[in-house]
Amino acid sequence: MWDLLLVGLVILLGLYGVLLPAVPGSLLVWAAVMWWALKDPQPVAWWVLVGATVLMLVSQGVRWALPPRRLRASGATHRMLSYAGAGSALGFVLLPVLGAIPGFLAGIYLAERLRLGRHAEAVAALRTAMRAGGSSVLVELFTCQLIAAAWVGAVFGA
Repeated sequence: MWDLLLVGLVILLGLYGVLLPAVPGSLLVWAAVMWWALKDPQPVAWWVLVGATVLMLVSQGVRWALPPRRLRASGATHRMLSYAGAGSALGFVLLPVLGAIPGFLAGIYLAERLRLGRHAEAVAALRTAMRAGGSSVLVELFTCQLIAAAWVGAVFGA
């Protein structure tokens, strides 16, 4: 029980770490799943680890093709990234899996709308943030959410 709780906490830390610069969030999520798979002798644990590894490799390839992260230079704040992460998590739960993408965008829009006050300026700030590396953050966060969901499904499904 304590191992599962610790793995879950590391996964949550990794999900939050995706939104912070210089924190290897996706690596933390993958390492937590690997630790769980090494501790759990069931075949489903190994399949989740294989799936997580494949997803991480595909994610890294997609992120490599996207523009580099320069969110801080574009004016992104911790509050905006927090809203984006919360929106993505809420969207992932409310509209399973695919809701994470519009939730992420809605979170950035809401943060910018509250900061700037006008719709047109918030949309322009959203476009700037996505061009400055927001798409890279979205890909990494979405991948980590998929891995976390697979882990939760394997833990509670077994």
